[in-house]
Amino acid sequence: MNASPGKTLIVWGCSSGAGKSLVSAALCRWAANAGLDVAPFKAQNMSNNARVVAGGEIGSAQYFQALAARVAPGVDMNPVLLKPERDTASQVVLKGVVAPELATLPWRERSGVLATAAREAFDRLAARHALRVVEGAGSPAEINLAPQDYVNLGVARWARAQGSVQALLVADIDRGGAFAHLYGTWSLLPEDLRPLLAGFLLNKFRGDAGLLAPGPEQLRALCGVPLLGVLPMLREHGLPEEDGLLAAPPQREQARLRVAVLAPPALSNHDEFQPLLAASAVQLVWARRPAELSGADLIVLPGSKQVNGDLAWLRAQGFEAPLRAHAAAGKPLLGLCGGLQMLGEWLDDPEGVDGQAHGPLPGLGLLPIRTRYAAPKRVRASQARFAAELPAAWSVWAGLRVPGYEIRCGRTEGPGAVAWADDGQPLAWAQGSVLGLYLHGALEQPALLRALCGAAVDGLDAVFDRLAEHLEGALGRDKLMRLCTP
Repeated sequence: MNASPGKTLIVWGCSSGAGKSLVSAALCRWAANAGLDVAPFKAQNMSNNARVVAGGEIGSAQYFQALAARVAPGVDMNPVLLKPERDTASQVVLKGVVAPELATLPWRERSGVLATAAREAFDRLAARHALRVVEGAGSPAEINLAPQDYVNLGVARWARAQGSVQALLVADIDRGGAFAHLYGTWSLLPEDLRPLLAGFLLNKFRGDAGLLAPGPEQLRALCGVPLLGVLPMLREHGLPEEDGLLAAPPQREQARLRVAVLAPPALSNHDEFQPLLAASAVQLVWARRPAELSGADLIVLPGSKQVNGDLAWLRAQGFEAPLRAHAAAGKPLLGLCGGLQMLGEWLDDPEGVDGQAHGPLPGLGLLPIRTRYAAPKRVRASQARFAAELPAAWSVWAGLRVPGYEIRCGRTEGPGAVAWADDGQPLAWAQGSVLGLYLHGALEQPALLRALCGAAVDGLDAVFDRLAEHLEGALGRDKLMRLCTP
């Protein structure tokens, strides 16, 4: 339990994609390495990248930030998670659990309920940890949303009741217009919160930082806020991208394995492919057109927040024929969670759990399984025990025990099970070179990844330590210590 009020350090951004999640993770690891008791927090996240923790699910960004801070991830670190299902609707996950009654409330009415839950979670976290690294959402200067903005403005005011609080404002200079973004955001902040700004950070900079002068001095003259540091562009930082953004895969001419991952509109949990992005032996491709499957050694149908919609997209784009040809040629085809369901004979959704209610609709028919959607959602940490013998295309996984997590509503039945959870429930089915697996996170496990592609990748601890070193190199140890302590 935290005996003193402690410190809250808020990481705001001028926009989504400015680098808030990465900077927050780097701060968490730097503080942990400095011996500080630190934990992450984000009042509300909007992402289809989620992880299972005690009590339910949270956004992946806070999960990784907790690991960086060397604390157990928990639902108080991200009490509200919105998982987009279509352009105008999201599933609401409150304190780790789906709250369907909130999804139908108008946004402004819903915000009060969510803000109360977020405030309670923040207060509990503040009582347990001396330093809270708070990641903002989008921009704190969305003046049309200010009355309901508990994620940026509300948290800042709550933090003042819990001790010392300061904020950083991050701008993506690679987009251009960074000085205008910083000044405009500062000028639109509520007057009572402007004094919390300890400084600006310019992120994703390429080239000679000396060429920025006299910009930082002029900006400080205008608003009184210093530029604390310039973070160079990190192309391969080792963490998944947040906010549903797909990182452009690095081009590797000498890669031994070409992996094509379909990228449909409702793609979810794409963060689990980060080890493949980082593996020097792998050339990963996000496939949005059938031609991008050409030459693939392995094709992956990933998880989906709206399986039937993504299956219809897959067919409309012309993916069905090349997927069948790939499987007929004996090449590995892997379906993960929603991708597994697409590979089956049919999908039935009588209650509309996955979207609009419907009777049995045909899947791709590449696995002899059938899926019916029904509540409640299955959210749990799990472990897959693969059979001692597997089809030739997947024989390298035979006998492996692989930890991961399940987030799904579908109940699947059929012959050909090849992996089971500890409670005996089937987690994978195979037929020829086609394998469907319900376990998210499997491709992050070193043993399975090495068996698949002979690739060795850095563990997360090495990634977090590099981020902390990157941050200290830009700001300096003394400046960081002042930011992280009361």
